[in-house]
Amino acid sequence: MSFQVTVQPSGHQFQCEADETILNAAIRAGVGLPYGCKNGACSSCKGKLLEGSVTHGAHQDKTLSAADEARGWSLFCVAKPHSDVVIEAREVAGAGDFPVRKMPARIAKLEKVADDVIVMSLQLPASDRLQYLAGQYIEFMLRDGQRRSYSLANAPFKDELMTLHIRHMPGGLFTDAVFSTMKERDILRFEGPMGTFFLREDSAKPMILLASGTGFAPLKAIIEQAAHNKSERRMILYWGGRRPQDLYMDALCREWAETLPNFRYVPVISNASAEDGWQGRSGFVHRAVVEDHPDLSGYQVYACGAPIVVESAQRDFVAQCNLPETEFFADAFTSTADLLG
Repeated sequence: MSFQVTVQPSGHQFQCEADETILNAAIRAGVGLPYGCKNGACSSCKGKLLEGSVTHGAHQDKTLSAADEARGWSLFCVAKPHSDVVIEAREVAGAGDFPVRKMPARIAKLEKVADDVIVMSLQLPASDRLQYLAGQYIEFMLRDGQRRSYSLANAPFKDELMTLHIRHMPGGLFTDAVFSTMKERDILRFEGPMGTFFLREDSAKPMILLASGTGFAPLKAIIEQAAHNKSERRMILYWGGRRPQDLYMDALCREWAETLPNFRYVPVISNASAEDGWQGRSGFVHRAVVEDHPDLSGYQVYACGAPIVVESAQRDFVAQCNLPETEFFADAFTSTADLLG
């Protein structure tokens, strides 16, 4: 049995199977509902249920509390309909531009760039390419039915190989294999592109790019794409880590700062030791942005990394720095991949 979903205010309609989430049905139909984790751990897909009824699957209470649900809010990534429904959601232009595909890929290279970070390069079948927007991610489909999500770290125009930045989560089903048994020429299967975190090319506003750890990966793709487009927008990358070695592509960022006319790089370290000899900015990375930019009313912000960093940035940038809520774009690492490896 299927039900009709109507999105307001756009009026877009699509069919959703009874055992399917509203978000998955929207992705299948090419309707650009905003989303991030797809598993109830972030609130990117939260919207209003105006008519009809749904059942919500497992999710974190902070993303949708019982009180929220009673007030008509819904989390579309875990919501399955019991009837035709009408929802209210802000659609993301461009999110449905490219079809979501299931594809095989061969591991072309595994490069260890830090003690706990590997850059995985994937080769797609001959004469085939994945179309995506800079900032989006893919989901690996594992043999037991589980999935692991990773952002594409290369811009779409540099698609000879797809690159991913994978941090080791000790005990993790996927990352333990990446750091031990996986080897070049192994075949993996994935589905993508996913996500509504991508470069908005229809804006001329300067950009603050905020990363923690491997949250740098999609921002790298965004920077490369903007540079390729010869964008004149100002870009400032704030990349935070606990120790200097966490900024595993620091040299590349410094090279960009020297060669890209509108790009600036601010590395921030929160827990340097004496042996590091760190002379740069210290503290929480999002607070460095607040210190440097007390007025963000004319900016766009792209933030990616640990949930606490993304959530703190959104809260403080909007409340303290006048950033419009609609100009904060985020991809918090709250998926199963990041919780379980």
